[in-house]
Amino acid sequence: MTDAPLAMSDDPRRELADFLRTRRTRLRPQDVGLEPGPRRRVAGLRREELALLAGVSADYYQRMEQGRDVRPSDQVLDALARALNFSAEESRHLHSLAAAARTPTRSPGHHAPEEVPPTTLRLLRTMTSPALVVGRFLDVLAWSPLAGALLGEFSQQPQEQRNLLSLLLHPEADQTCPERAATVAELTGMLRTQVAADPGHPRAVELVGELAVRSDEFAALWARHDVEEPTRGQMRVNHPLVGELNLDWDAYPMPGAPGPVLIICTAAEDSPDAERLQLLAGLLGTR
Repeated sequence: MTDAPLAMSDDPRRELADFLRTRRTRLRPQDVGLEPGPRRRVAGLRREELALLAGVSADYYQRMEQGRDVRPSDQVLDALARALNFSAEESRHLHSLAAAARTPTRSPGHHAPEEVPPTTLRLLRTMTSPALVVGRFLDVLAWSPLAGALLGEFSQQPQEQRNLLSLLLHPEADQTCPERAATVAELTGMLRTQVAADPGHPRAVELVGELAVRSDEFAALWARHDVEEPTRGQMRVNHPLVGELNLDWDAYPMPGAPGPVLIICTAAEDSPDAERLQLLAGLLGTR
């Protein structure tokens, strides 16, 4: 396991610096029209090269990567995003980190626990598709009966372990989730995006620290600073009773303040996956 004492910096300026550095070192000179040259000793672009491409001074950019107290404007951030060939998700993440870095000293504040309204719980009990309510840091807050049958009975886990990442980092998860590694990478990127919006949240600090100590896989993925904002995707599950299921999932924001989302899994109509899902629902009704 990793011996790093801290998996998540409590200084937003350091998070911004680390994100820029990881992205700069991944970008090859030829990706931005530069000649690599025969005597390069650094991975990716040099700081001076990136500063030139973005139209900022090399000293200013160096101070950003050193985590010093700089407050880049939106124009500078957009220029850096263009120079680094950022995706829309990465650009939004960069702006979120910079916003947090502009106010590095924050009061602890009050963080109310995430709760699922009784009406949503009632809805879940009536749903014929697997459905989950997932918190902003991937905690599983509630689920439909079929979701429990499909993905394991979450109620049997301690509450603090009812987390999608925690469940998929379990040693036996490969048996039921053939694409577990790719899913863990995607979920880690989703968690990174949420943490950037509230870097001092106690649940985020607790979760990232616990997972990094427990899992070298997570620690390595977290250090990559990848970000994800998916609203839909696919999942493959090997179920012990009905076999392999290939399902689509969609995420729907819950009404009210940003936070929990409702994730619903479905199968293509008249497909073998739909038949297996119906079979599982039938087995659930007899248990």
